[in-house]
Parts: sequence; structure tokens; C-alpha cells
Amino acid sequence: MKLQLALDLVNIPEAKEVVKEVQEFIDIVEIGTPVVINEGLRAVKEIKEAFPSLEVLADLKIMDAGAYEVMKASEAGADIITVLGATDDSTIKGAVEEARKHGKKILVDMINVKNLEQRAREVDALGVDYICVHTGYDLQAAGENSFSDLRAIKNVVKRAKTAIAGGIKLATLPEVIEASPDLVIVGGGITGHPDKRAAASEMKQLIAQR
Repeated sequence: MKLQLALDLVNIPEAKEVVKEVQEFIDIVEIGTPVVINEGLRAVKEIKEAFPSLEVLADLKIMDAGAYEVMKASEAGADIITVLGATDDSTIKGAVEEARKHGKKILVDMINVKNLEQRAREVDALGVDYICVHTGYDLQAAGENSFSDLRAIKNVVKRAKTAIAGGIKLATLPEVIEASPDLVIVGGGITGHPDKRAAASEMKQLIAQR
């Protein structure tokens, strides 16, 4: 089980500071969609150059032009690129084919997918690397989480690894770990903590104990 740090509300220098603080406890750094919008793929490039031992995920949430966007993210140094599960199979296939050319991975984000189990089965058959259940920021505010969604996709996904994102904090991490995802994605649970290093360390310990 890997721990991914999601960076959403930072610029490049701030991102570097946060990663520096917690790098020994995380496996993957996510350059979140807001950072890509504000800073471009330069953010991916600079974080990968600064922390070459960590995997870097570019959260592009690709909905179209899968091959092209994966190519550009790969050139910037991304190890993992996200595509939305709500898009067409052809977009996901194009993304997967392009990722294979560059030795990169595709994570499919199932945010707002209605028929979750059926779509997870379909996406799994397309050869993606990760399928991620994700409660978006706006739904988190309404008190929702992805824990039951994770259990639902775990029942049907045979090839891809599973991931979970959305509002995970130290208090809820044990429940997440119990559902055995391959990847746990934490944003504010670390970045919003008064002691980021301590929070990341404790999360890493909990994951290691499973």
C-alpha cells in the first residue's frame, strides 16, 4: 500500500517546501489539478527534478485527447497521469497506449461516475494501472466519503490496482486501510495539519502495520 500526497493549493516553491518536509514518508507526489491550472506542467517538471526518488502524478483529469495529453505530461516527467472514468473508452485506450510508449502509468479517476461497479469493470478491461474512487471537494463539504465505493470496486476489479481519494485524515485512515486499497491519496489531511511531518509519519506507520 502506497501513500500519495496531493498538492492542490500551492505554488511551485510552496510545493517544494511541503514535499521536503514529508518526503521520507510518502511514495508519490500528486501535482493537483489547481496547481497544473495555475503553474502548468512546469510544476510536474520541477517537482520531479527536485525529488527524483519520488513518483510524480500529474492530475490532469483527462477527458479528451488522451494520447496527446499523456505525451505532454510524460515529457514533463510525470510517472502517473490521471484520466476521468466518465470519458469515452477510446480516450482511455489512447492514454494507455501512449503511457506504455513512455513507461508511464494511467490512473482512472471515477469521480462522478454513476454506475460505479459496471464502469470499473469496463475500465479495468482497458488495461489501466489504477482505478481510483474519489469523493470530490464539493461533496466532501456535504459530509460524503468514498469508503463504500472502494469496497464496491474491490469486488469487481481484477487487473488494475485500486486507489482512494477524498477527505482522508488520520482519524479515518484506519477504516480506509481496512478496505485494502493499493494507493491511499491524502491532501488536506497532511497539508492542512499543523505538523505536516508528524501527520505524514503517523499515516505511513499505520499503513505499514496493515
